[in-house]
Amino acid sequence: QVQLVESGGGLVQAGGSLRLSCTASGRTLSNYYMSWFRQAPGKEREFVGGISKSLGSTYYADSVKGRFTISRDNAKNTVYLQMNSLKPDDTAVYYCAANRVLSTSQSHYDYWGQGTQVTVSS
Repeated sequence: QVQLVESGGGLVQAGGSLRLSCTASGRTLSNYYMSWFRQAPGKEREFVGGISKSLGSTYYADSVKGRFTISRDNAKNTVYLQMNSLKPDDTAVYYCAANRVLSTSQSHYDYWGQGTQVTVSS
């Protein structure tokens, strides 16, 4: 079992930045691909980006490419989502998820955090 806890959400003005953290307990994160998803009100949960287990290769949705950066610190069992140039459309609950393989489909993920709210005001 892997328990994931997100933190770092909040209210920010458009153009601002936030850094989300996802800390794991129970198992070492280095064994898992880690991804971030988000769900806006009335919309389906969507893939934001992911990072591979050891080489740190990253993948992003087109909507956040160039603005968001995912990184991981396996020693701290933590994954980060640095969000810059935030837009009102980025408003959502953000979730981290862990899986044995990298996938953009939420149905493939075994472990999820509880989510953290990000609100971007215009």
